[in-house]
This record gives sequence, structure tokens and C-alpha cells, in this order.
Amino acid sequence: MEFVLHRFLWNYLLLLLVWLPIPLGSNRPWAWLIFELSAFGIMLGCVVLKRHDEWLGLAKYKTPIVLWLAFLVICLLQIFPLPASLTELISPNRLREQLTSPTQWYYLSTDLGQSQVSFIKSLGYFCVFLSCLLLINNEKHLRRLLLVILLSGTFQAIYGVFEVLSGYGFSPVFDLAISESATGSFVYKNHFANFLMLCLSAGVGLMVTDIEINKSHKAQDWRIGLINTLLSSKTVIRICLAIMVIGLVMSRSRMGNVAFFSAMIAVSVFVFLLDRKKSKGLGLLLISMLIIDLFIVSHWFGLDKVQQRLAETSLSQENRDEVVLDSLPIVKDYSIIGAGAGSFYSVFPGYKNSLINAFYDHAHNDYLEILIEYGILGFTFLGLLVLFSFIKAMTALKKNASPVSKGTAFACLMAYLGMLIHMSVDFPLQAPANAVYFVILLALPLISKNIIVNPSARN
Repeated sequence: MEFVLHRFLWNYLLLLLVWLPIPLGSNRPWAWLIFELSAFGIMLGCVVLKRHDEWLGLAKYKTPIVLWLAFLVICLLQIFPLPASLTELISPNRLREQLTSPTQWYYLSTDLGQSQVSFIKSLGYFCVFLSCLLLINNEKHLRRLLLVILLSGTFQAIYGVFEVLSGYGFSPVFDLAISESATGSFVYKNHFANFLMLCLSAGVGLMVTDIEINKSHKAQDWRIGLINTLLSSKTVIRICLAIMVIGLVMSRSRMGNVAFFSAMIAVSVFVFLLDRKKSKGLGLLLISMLIIDLFIVSHWFGLDKVQQRLAETSLSQENRDEVVLDSLPIVKDYSIIGAGAGSFYSVFPGYKNSLINAFYDHAHNDYLEILIEYGILGFTFLGLLVLFSFIKAMTALKKNASPVSKGTAFACLMAYLGMLIHMSVDFPLQAPANAVYFVILLALPLISKNIIVNPSARN
């Protein structure tokens, strides 16, 4: 019975991952409602599955779980009515804004409705995080998860490229206007590019896994192992990577492209420095991706347009730096616990100067937006969570871990660096599909050292 339940929950989670990007990145109320109900349902099933284990078997993950819970407490405090004395202690500016109302209870959020929506969404992300910790228990699960992420990204890339090359004025599914930039089933091209970056990271991790497996079988034949990896049954993965690179280039996203290739090069250099003698296969893989994917294939699909956009980028043509400058006083006014989750679009108009005429529903800088909406405390807890997973992933690469664990760690480090780069100039985490994939990648390094080594996962 437990085996059947585990298998059902696991397949449901994988199906949810495939579904999430399809309805506009799940960035619509009806779409994220489906996600939330699914996440809560999977978590409830996990509770039933692990009901006989002490603390559901999560005691070994107490540090990241405590950081998650601390962040959720911040979200809950924002939407919970508090007395005037406590409100003044946490957010004096927020208390002054509400003194005109004849009430004894006050809210820390400046946009209660949006903060309530964001709290439920964050709770859904937490449930997905816990579900991964509870359901992934062997290398076969790790590999299959990375494969599903790879295939999901490939589908999005094919759909995005087809839309642009088809010449249709509107998308066949959601009837949205199609521009010269590929967006897949997303609305915003940078969300699409960031999603592909995460999926590409998973794909490169799978390739690293196969290189490690071939290397462990017969170290002196690394050249033959690499050729087998690139040209044998693993060809499907390599083709998927090429398709996603094409989709990434056709998104015309400047930072999406920079984030992916910078992260891949940085992690590859790190692995090479760890063990130069055993990293030749990885080096050739990196060179093949740079030469074949970036400079040859991508050139046919508009790489020059991305280069042109990068060359033409200047602060004088962008308002994003002015948005950042005008947003800094918000951080000062709501420094401890923030202005409320999801409140940027409503609080920013009161601070922006007359030079900014456009409406900004996001700060185009996730670091800044998190600081504004969750304060220093919320920002710190999230930062520590990412840092904890980052360290675990680096440790897995340094140690003599299994090929699947090394490949997973490589994928996670790529995703972290790519996301951290992209967040500096955009808001990729505001798309629920991207956020869920990133949350899952945060969980994977924590799982690697506790999973059962399954030889069948290597075949």
C-alpha cells in the first residue's frame, strides 16, 4: 500500500512539474490555485505515507526547514492583526499610516489582499520543498527528476521557436500576440529565458552524470567515454540541450543568455580546478556547447540580435536604475519586516519621481523587491536558505560522491549562479513555474547524501 501511494505521489509531482509552465508560467490566479491545491495534496499524501516515521523523517533536514518556517512566520505576521504597541515596534511607519483608522488592531502589510495570496503561494512552495525531501530516496528518482525538467524545457523551447518561425500573429493556445522574441507558453520573454536556463542546468547535470559514469568504468578511456556520451544513447539529451539553447537565443533575453553561459563556465572552471586530471571530459563538453550551440547553431537563430541588444544597453536608455534608486526609501521605511508580500506595485507609485512615467508592477530586481516586501529579516532567511543549499552542492562536488550526485550538484550550482545573476536585473522568481523549479533545485543537494545508491539508475 505504501509503495503504491509513494509511486502515485511521485508521478503526480512529476506531472505537476510538466504542467506548471504551460498555463502562462502558472502566473494567473486560476493557474496558481491549481498549483497550490496540488502542492497541498501531495504534502498531505506524504504525511500519510510517512506517518510512522519520527518527525516524518525530516529531522535530518532541520536547518533548511527552520529557515523556511522563519520566512513563513514573516509572511504570516504581515497579514495577522497586531496591537498598536507591537506594530510600532516592528514597523513604526506602518502604524502612522493607519492611525487615522478607528481600530485597535493593525496590519504590517500595505496590501493585505496581495500578501494573503503570496503567503498561500509561499506555503505551496514550502510543501513542494518538503515533498521532494520525502519522496526522493534513490538515484533513479534524482535522475528521473532531472530528465523531466529537461524534457519540460525542451517542449517549451520547441513551442517558443515554432511560434516565432510560424509567422502567426497570435499564439495557437492562449491567443496572445507573438513578437520576434520567443516566449514559449510564458507571457514575458525573460521568464521564458530564465525557465530555460533552469532546465538547461538540469540537462548539463545529466551530461555530467554520464561523463562521470563512463569515467568511473574505465578512467584511461575518457575520450571514448565522452564520444559515447555525445553520440550514443545519450544523444537525446544533447539534442535537447541544443534545442533549448536555440530557444534561449531566440528569446532575445540579454541577461537570460548571459546568466546561463556565465554560470556554466563558472561551475565548469570550479570543477576543473578541483581535479584537473579527471575533468577532461567535462572540458570537452563545455567546449562543444560553446562552439556548436553558441557560435554555430545559435548564429542561425539570431545570436547577432542578442549581441546587438547587449551592445546597445546603457543606463541612459533604461529606467530600471531609476526604479532602484526611487525604491531605496521604501526599504528604509519598512526595513525590518517589509511593506508586505506582493505590495511593490501598490507602494512604489508613492515613491517614484516624475521622470518615471511607466507603470512598474515589479522592481526588475528580485533582491530589491524581496527587501521591500519582506524586509531585512525575510531577505536574510531566504538568503541563508540558498547559501545552505549552495554549500551542500559544492561539498558534493568536492567529495567522492556518486556520478548521479555529482551531476545533480553541478546542475544545482549552475541554476543557483544563473538565477542569482538574472535576479539582479529582473524578477524571474515572480513566475510560479520558475519559483517551483528553483525551490526543487534547492532541495536536491540536501537529498543527495541521504539517498540510496541505485545501480540501475546509471543505465
